[in-house]
Amino acid sequence: MIDNQPTLYLIPVPLGETEHSRVLPEYNRAIVRHLHHYIVENVRSARRFLKAADRSIDIDSITFYELNKHTSAEEVNTYLRPFEAGESMGVISEAGCPAIADPGADVVAIAQRKGLRVEPLVGPSSILMGLMGSGFNGQSFAFKGYLPIDEGERQAALKEMETRIYKNNETQIFIETPYRNEKLVDELIRHCRPTTKLCIASHISCPDELIRTRTLSDWKNRRPALHKIPTIFLLYK
Repeated sequence: MIDNQPTLYLIPVPLGETEHSRVLPEYNRAIVRHLHHYIVENVRSARRFLKAADRSIDIDSITFYELNKHTSAEEVNTYLRPFEAGESMGVISEAGCPAIADPGADVVAIAQRKGLRVEPLVGPSSILMGLMGSGFNGQSFAFKGYLPIDEGERQAALKEMETRIYKNNETQIFIETPYRNEKLVDELIRHCRPTTKLCIASHISCPDELIRTRTLSDWKNRRPALHKIPTIFLLYK
């Protein structure tokens, strides 16, 4: 199954406690059986994912290279040495697709600059799945990542997003640290138009998944419990 040409495989993982067969194709499992080097956001979660993917994998024979916000650029530049020596490698995020709102993008950029082969594998993306389930414009959209923490900058970002919704017909997608989810919903209700629509997408692809679109005025009295629950937010008109 592994290509003869050394390849950097971008390997998605489930977004929560979900059966692999529900969200990942068999092709992905066939790939991970043969890799011995992984660049990962979190070693512990990567080891758990690989063991769940195939219990026959010898985890202790695998070399992991941790890539997160604390990893220096000098370290990242050394991670592809096995790849350059002729061995295929994998990149694993803590959840969802690597290199999307994820530090894995840094190592993919290095591989592209060096002309090395990169293959993204199929798997769950909260950004795309949230958009699919929202009923919002899927032809024009923007992912904003985390909003600013400073209150003034945050309000300005909300107003700027709302302007883009009504002026450019552009869906706005963003995330928040899970323990601040409910505060964010309060801010959206307080600072945006009551008629603006908000889609709340929580625990996507998990048994307790919630993907619900309502106007902000409707959400005002029907707010779901979102504290510490992985959630993605989408705004549109």
